[in-house]
Amino acid sequence: MRLVLVGPPGAGKGTQAQFIAEHLSVPKISTGDIFRANVSQGTPLGLQAKAYMDRGDLVPDGVTIEMVRDRLAQADATSGFLLDGFPRTTPQAQVLDDMLADAGVKLDVVLELVVENDEVIRRLSGRRTCRTCNHIWHVDFDPPADEGVCDLDGGALYQRDDDQAETIANRLEVYAKETAPLVNYYAERGLLIGLDATGPVDDVTQRAIDALRPLQHDF
Repeated sequence: MRLVLVGPPGAGKGTQAQFIAEHLSVPKISTGDIFRANVSQGTPLGLQAKAYMDRGDLVPDGVTIEMVRDRLAQADATSGFLLDGFPRTTPQAQVLDDMLADAGVKLDVVLELVVENDEVIRRLSGRRTCRTCNHIWHVDFDPPADEGVCDLDGGALYQRDDDQAETIANRLEVYAKETAPLVNYYAERGLLIGLDATGPVDDVTQRAIDALRPLQHDF
């Protein structure tokens, strides 16, 4: 199965991507993993990306696309994959379609993790990070024994700038602007499945597996 996972920040894509990929016995391919691998290995694409990042610039789409193309060409992805973090925009989705068509295959399904904005803000704004060990706690879901103090090493906990409610709201606006057309693009092609991503992690994973089960009969 060839699957794309989409959803807003805080929807749990990274966690669900891992579990779903394991269930389907396909590699989880995230743009973050691809970037880290190329940069750490010093590949030509990694060196290009690093030059942009070192300047504080965004890595151009062209570099990202070529990294994805190289990763999808690797042996473990020839019979299926789960993409997390790509495509993010409709033009990227069209490039992915062309990539797969060149390989004689096509995308099977796009799974959208659906979470209300208020829940996303609650999830992300409640995170607290230890200044010493960087362990992340949550004021509601995983609070430390003593407020503001890390259970692991006694380090002070703080709220990262990225976890401020105002910053999260802005990220959600950007996501909606960029990704709403992408979701519509896949919906019009009959590839989109919306999945309620609220509740315990195991429950969300089971919903995903149940939603994908009918499609697995085709493979």
